[in-house]
Amino acid sequence: MASSHVSALLRAGLVPFVCLGSFSRLSAQEPNVSPNWGGKNITIAVASTPGGGYDSYGRILASHIGKYLPGNPTVITTNMTGAGGNTLARYISSVAPKDGSWIALVLPSTITGGIYLDKAKLQYDPSKLIHIGSANSEIDMCFLRSSTGVTRLSDVLSREVSMGASAVGGATREQPLVLNRLLGTKFKIVSGYPGTREILLAIERDEVSGVCGMSYSSMRLQRGEWLESGFIRAISQNHTVGDQALTSQGVQRAIELAKSPLDLQAMELIYSQQTFGRPFVVSAGTPAASITSLRGAFIKALDDSSLQADAKKMGLDINPVPGEELQKIVDKLYTSPSAVIARATDALKSEP
Repeated sequence: MASSHVSALLRAGLVPFVCLGSFSRLSAQEPNVSPNWGGKNITIAVASTPGGGYDSYGRILASHIGKYLPGNPTVITTNMTGAGGNTLARYISSVAPKDGSWIALVLPSTITGGIYLDKAKLQYDPSKLIHIGSANSEIDMCFLRSSTGVTRLSDVLSREVSMGASAVGGATREQPLVLNRLLGTKFKIVSGYPGTREILLAIERDEVSGVCGMSYSSMRLQRGEWLESGFIRAISQNHTVGDQALTSQGVQRAIELAKSPLDLQAMELIYSQQTFGRPFVVSAGTPAASITSLRGAFIKALDDSSLQADAKKMGLDINPVPGEELQKIVDKLYTSPSAVIARATDALKSEP
C-alpha cells in the first residue's frame, strides 16, 4: 500500500513530559567510512507519551534494529513530548549528536509544518531533517456513530454533526476544519480533548458523534468491536489515493468533493503528510555512511519475521516506506506552487 501512495504523490508533484535515557556519542565518521556501532548506545526518541501507538512503534523498532547494525549496538527508547511534536524536532535538529546515535520518531505534521509555518518560530527547518524511513503509511479518516444516520461525507454538506478534537495543531482538529473550509461540510468541532483515547470515550458517552483524523488501523486497534458491531462507521478517506478496498465499500475520498482544481491541490498537499505515517529521522549533518547504515538496518528490522510477529500481537501495521523515497517527497512538497501553499495555509489557519 505504501509504495502506491508514494508513487502517486511523486507523479502528482506534491506530494511537558521528558524522559531522557543515557547515550554515548559515536566517534566522528567520515562520510565514506562505514560506521561500527559496537559498544555504543543508540537512542530512539519518541514525540509522544509512553504507552501509546507511536511509542509502540519506537519500542518495537528499538528491540530489533540493533542486530542489523554493524557491532550490534544497544538501542534504548525515550520520550520527549511538547509543542505538538516540535520539542523533539528542535532537539534532534540542534542539540542531539549529529552522528546517527539519536533517531527521532516525529509526527507527520512535523515534517510538513515548515511548508505553512514560519521556520523562525519553529526554531528548526523540517525540510532539513534526514529520513531513515517510516514504519507505515496512514490513511486518515472520519468516523461517525451509526445512530447519526450519516453514511457518507457528502451527507455532512447539509447536516451538522459534532466531532471530538484535540487542541490546535492536532490532526483531529485540523482535518474536520479543512473539510469545513474547502468542501463546506458542517462539522461542529468540539476541541480540547487530550487525545484520541479521550475522544473515543466521548463518542461512547454520546458527548460527540465522531472523530476525524484517525486511521482505520488505529480505530481497529482501539475500538475494533465498534467496527465489527456497526456502532461506528467510516464516512470518508482524507487521503490523496485512499485504500482500494475501502473505496469499493463506498467510503468516499474527500478529494472527490473538491470544488476547484486549486482546492484539490491544496487538499493533496495537506494529506500528503500521511505518507510519512511513523517517520524516523536524524539531524542534518549526519555522515552519509551512518545514514546508509541506519536506512538499511531500518528496512531489514521491519522485515524481520520476529518483529512482524510482535507487531501482529500488538495490532501494529508494518508497511515500511524507505527513507530515500520520503526524502524525494519532502523535496517536492517544499517546492509546491505558492498559490497551493497559500490555499492550504488558509484552510489550516486556526479560527480566532
